[in-house]
Amino acid sequence: MSSVIYDAGVLVAADRSDRRIWAEHKARLEFGIVPSVPAPVVAQVSRSSQQVQLRRFLTGCAVVPLGEPEAHQAGRLLGRTRTTDVLDAVVVTVALRQKALILTDDGQDIRRLVAASGRSLVVLPV
Repeated sequence: MSSVIYDAGVLVAADRSDRRIWAEHKARLEFGIVPSVPAPVVAQVSRSSQQVQLRRFLTGCAVVPLGEPEAHQAGRLLGRTRTTDVLDAVVVTVALRQKALILTDDGQDIRRLVAASGRSLVVLPV
């Protein structure tokens, strides 16, 4: 697995200038790994054009649109787990499609959604 998906926790940490997050992000880019961020996750975190660090961080990411098939898949995962966090389900759906690892601050919920998919993914803490 060489792809990685960032969840909202990663973007929040980057926006707060977390040095470790920035260093890991830079290392990924140097190895040719362009992290993906689902577009709805960007919407969750983006609050102002003044978030310079966030916008700078996102220039090194691929922002992935969410289409109808992915929206339905995310909804099915929520139904199977009886959970309600749409963004977590979207992150898992995009990661499943890309066969990517997930970098998250919400590992327990993400792992539950991954398990409900019947597939396996690597989930790493922020």
